[in-house]
Amino acid sequence: MNREYFFSFGKYAYVTGPKPEGCTLCLIRDRDPAVVDLSVYRDGLFIAAVNLYPYNPGHLLVFPVRHITDLRELTLQEERRLTGLTRYLLDISDRVVKPVGYNLGYNMGHPAGASIDHLHLHIIPRFPNESGIADLIAGKRVLIEEPPETARRLRERIAQEPFQEPFSSSSS
Repeated sequence: MNREYFFSFGKYAYVTGPKPEGCTLCLIRDRDPAVVDLSVYRDGLFIAAVNLYPYNPGHLLVFPVRHITDLRELTLQEERRLTGLTRYLLDISDRVVKPVGYNLGYNMGHPAGASIDHLHLHIIPRFPNESGIADLIAGKRVLIEEPPETARRLRERIAQEPFQEPFSSSSS
């Protein structure tokens, strides 16, 4: 099967161009003006941001505030928060971008596809008539919404439906 590739000029400029000094996600955490901040949720442990170069509309990156590179470095408190926050963001995404499914995953290390050396969870909404993640990566796709607009809509919904911690301090 021969597929055409859709060239993303913005992504190419990002990959080959000058980069701000430091970790991109830490710069987002610090609200550094050298990076585009599309964060839609922040608390003391995690930040969720719309991916500036999404595979699909609503593609989120969820990352710990503290700089770690491996999932096994999360504390028990962070693991619990991440579980609840992931469920919450899926529910919010269901209402805002209305997908029919999701891909969720981590790329730990450059050989695994990580272009940012800071642990982050990808939440990628999926829509009808897609054949799989390979179609998103290698196929010709058209985004129907600019990432800043997606971030605006998600922030608006999150303001209406704040995250509630699903685990009490007494649960184990």
